[in-house]
Amino acid sequence: MRRLFAFSITGSALLALATPSLGQQEAPTTPDCQAAATALPPELAGWTARTPIAAGTHSDKLGKATLTVGKAVDAALVHAPDVRYPLRPEQPGGSVSYGGIFAFKVSRAGTYRVALGSGAWVDIVKDGKAIESVAHGHGPDCSGIRKMVDFPLEPGNYVLEIAANGQSQLPLLVAHLP
Repeated sequence: MRRLFAFSITGSALLALATPSLGQQEAPTTPDCQAAATALPPELAGWTARTPIAAGTHSDKLGKATLTVGKAVDAALVHAPDVRYPLRPEQPGGSVSYGGIFAFKVSRAGTYRVALGSGAWVDIVKDGKAIESVAHGHGPDCSGIRKMVDFPLEPGNYVLEIAANGQSQLPLLVAHLP
């Protein structure tokens, strides 16, 4: 009899914990993207007008693999073993992952954000040295931006390294923050 009584108390306590209070509402697990009008901040506005670009595979041959700050691209990546990175990425990915390299130019000093449509690894390299990132985050809900990484950059030429991507396509944007 004591076991039955103990079980009913325990069962009632568990039921009470699993049931939300009457005055509380559970937060939705995912936003309703069809109903949400995602307003991107001005520095990310280029995300919605992407143009196709093929990733470079060697830093000496980046002519067409050049990004323009503020303009998003749909990057066509290559198998990771086919990329000769100027600096080995910290997370290079495996032989079945995709990557690539891109050139871009910075005309004024500031914080620059790399926005990605996946969780790929990203590095920025200048003169053979990696630039240390200063912030990481997620993009705005319903935007398609999965990952954002910020870097402090001075005027000059840079190489953006993308590694460990699971697919051969990747939307990306390099943006100057206000």
